[in-house]
Amino acid sequence: MSDRPIALDEYPIHQVPLSLRHVATGDRNAYDRCIFHVLDHSGRALLIAGLGVYPNTGVIDAYATLRLGDRLHAVRASDALTDDRMALTVGPLAITVEEPLARLRLTCAADPADPDGLAYDLTWTAAFPATWEPHHTQYRGDRLTLQARRFVQAGTCTGRIRVAGEEIAVTAGEWTGTRDRSWGVRPIPGEDPGRAGEELRTEGFHWIWCPVRFDDRFVMVIVQEDADGYRTLNEARQVRPDRPDVQLGWPHTDITYRPGTRHPERAVVHLTGPAREPLDLTAEILTSSPLAVGAGYPPASPVDDWQHGTWRGRGWTDRRVYDLTDPAAHPPPSSQLRSSRGHPHAAYGVTDHAARFTLDGRTGYGIFEHGSFGRHDPSGFTGYAAVAPEADR
Repeated sequence: MSDRPIALDEYPIHQVPLSLRHVATGDRNAYDRCIFHVLDHSGRALLIAGLGVYPNTGVIDAYATLRLGDRLHAVRASDALTDDRMALTVGPLAITVEEPLARLRLTCAADPADPDGLAYDLTWTAAFPATWEPHHTQYRGDRLTLQARRFVQAGTCTGRIRVAGEEIAVTAGEWTGTRDRSWGVRPIPGEDPGRAGEELRTEGFHWIWCPVRFDDRFVMVIVQEDADGYRTLNEARQVRPDRPDVQLGWPHTDITYRPGTRHPERAVVHLTGPAREPLDLTAEILTSSPLAVGAGYPPASPVDDWQHGTWRGRGWTDRRVYDLTDPAAHPPPSSQLRSSRGHPHAAYGVTDHAARFTLDGRTGYGIFEHGSFGRHDPSGFTGYAAVAPEADR
């Protein structure tokens, strides 16, 4: 690797006495990435797109998935990281920052060999200021495995999506866009976690990440809990232009799961207003996209071995269509039943649910991201095999 400065070193933006080619940690798990959600208010379509840089492994990769009916159309690309850190392009996928924190362009070029494959050209426009999420740290035993800084933002999208011979118009009045930017240290597949990975089993993990756009406000809720319900990450915030942010108390959530599963169909997030008045944020699930299928989040589907930050060689691009009604497209349920000697993360598969929300008489749209694995006492789940009870017959 060259020891010469890169173009970004011209600017007075350094945080440590290093070239901006480098990050201030030697941890191989250093990362810097983003995720966008673009959802149709009718629940017909959910597009998820993201791009990540892994400076200590020399990898840049990106993905896009479109849920349309029971099909998930996916495009993924990976390549060697270059010194041009302003070029957010991998294969056919690109993100262009046209105006920081205000307007971005998302594109996926068509594949000449597959005219029915996924392609899009979208402009994402912020409707509210970006807001910080809580500083996120996570330990396994004595080892710090995750340390991340994030901001979240809601807006609108316009443009076109083309897939399976159909062109879909994306309009500001009928679609919502949310996005999340994060950087820090987060586990990348391939590292031997040592004792922390094998002996210190996670009994349970419960996660909710919920950005919601209303016409006049943006609401962000985050809940992370251990098996006994102990809260390890918490946020409930309301953002309005030209006004101070308002905290909305300590959120508690009642989730109605599909019988025999942990798939949410409806949820009520109980919030508290500034005058201590109770506020209920109600979510009605419209459509869902599992991040473990096509989008590179763990655990990989058994028919798909790609995950974020993994080296696939130069110029790797992959396009797939998944049938989400086929159990083979999903991580196997048997992985949830492994003993304490198995890898506990094998059961982890967070799902992003496009949802219609109501709050204080207003209707909004956003994402109800949820994962509940293992024991969770407040939900009544006793272990990895536990699911919501079947309805009375």
